[in-house]
Amino acid sequence: MTLVTASLGSDVSRFLDSTGTFFSNLAGLSWGPLLLALLCYAAYLTLRSRALWHAVQAAYPAEHVRWRDIWGAYVSGVGVNQVFPLGGGTIVQYFLTRISIPESSYPAIVAAIWTGLVFDWAVNLLVMVFAFTQGVFPKPPDFSKLPAFDLAFLAGHPRFTLFALTALAVAALVGFALLSTRVKAFWARVRQGFTILRDRDRYVREMVSWQSAAWLARFGAYWFLLEAFHIGASVRNVLLVLGVQVLAMIVPFTPGGAGVQQALLLTVFAGAAGSAQVAAFSVGQQIALGAAAVAMGFGALVLIFRFKSFREVVQRGREHRRAEDMAAVP
Repeated sequence: MTLVTASLGSDVSRFLDSTGTFFSNLAGLSWGPLLLALLCYAAYLTLRSRALWHAVQAAYPAEHVRWRDIWGAYVSGVGVNQVFPLGGGTIVQYFLTRISIPESSYPAIVAAIWTGLVFDWAVNLLVMVFAFTQGVFPKPPDFSKLPAFDLAFLAGHPRFTLFALTALAVAALVGFALLSTRVKAFWARVRQGFTILRDRDRYVREMVSWQSAAWLARFGAYWFLLEAFHIGASVRNVLLVLGVQVLAMIVPFTPGGAGVQQALLLTVFAGAAGSAQVAAFSVGQQIALGAAAVAMGFGALVLIFRFKSFREVVQRGREHRRAEDMAAVP
């Protein structure tokens, strides 16, 4: 426990040092590219929410599903993930989407949202293959040497990591089995959520096309961020940043994967620019995009769902879940 506390304290110290570097270099920041990056990021979230809306609408063809509700639920979840660790924003997205469609169910909603992962992970895999072939991305065995507690601990304790992954998989299977026993319609609702995947033409037209556009917008966001921080925008550099994003998403132990992103970016761009510039970029890009996501998410909570705080969302979510559990008891 002492070692863990010391490691986390070291991570926080490094993050604060890089944050100080970022604010001390604000005068040299290119504000034009930064604004374009934020616009591209907002476009990315919007385009991806459109793809998710198509998936939810396919699952509930008889319902009038409003795009603004799906957009609001998605950006709220992304915003919450910038503040709270362990993917809490995903739960918020499920809840807000569920209450937006009165006749919906959580199994169908979750399955519909998960359809977006099919294309995303296909792209993520290609990005990671590229990143690991460039000679600057650390190999998995070297993760234990990185100054990030998340990766260092998991890579330095492979047996624990394997045990944890196995335990999570078993827990998920047991949870699904119990739920399917308790609710006879569970698997039918899951299949309902996957409706759009069974129509290939519709899936390509209504999801892949929008997700492809979203990925181009996301690419543009990091292109302009690299320009704003004077790291140097190029296809290679953007793909390396996206590779860092994939790893940070896999290990969500800190809000926005802060420690993982910083450690990897400092390693990947060690020879691309001065250490101060790279340190400022490693934190600055996360602060900029995180602030934009929080602003959009909070705006959606207030203007679309009429919630005044994240605590209120959590409280309503628990009450809603308890009410559904009581209704399911025969």
